[in-house]
Amino acid sequence: MARLPRNPKFWLGAFLLWFAVLWTLSSFSGQQQFAPPIDHFDKLAHFGYFFGGSGLLCAYLFRLRPERPNWKVILSAAIIVIALVGWLDEWHQSFTPGRRGNDPYDWLADVLGAAAGAFAFKRLHRRLK
Repeated sequence: MARLPRNPKFWLGAFLLWFAVLWTLSSFSGQQQFAPPIDHFDKLAHFGYFFGGSGLLCAYLFRLRPERPNWKVILSAAIIVIALVGWLDEWHQSFTPGRRGNDPYDWLADVLGAAAGAFAFKRLHRRLK
């Protein structure tokens, strides 16, 4: 089995790349249709994308002190930061032509994805040890 990178800078870089892709996708007008025509599919996409971002941020925070991780700090910080990123994303979309931002249900899906991603990371963190 391949070993995952141990350097926290790798995980921070992956998280920043995740953020850059999010910002880019949110900059497209609403005229592009990336999602299949399924009711509320966008909520599932928000959940999944923010699940991944939360996992990357948790990996970074974990790698800062892998010998003695403070799970309360890691989980809380990841959920709060990702929730703020979700709010920023919704606000950003409100200035993008053809997009409707500030959707509280999109933001809720972001926060739920962040929480699920953080707790899933905690369960799977042994791969990073």
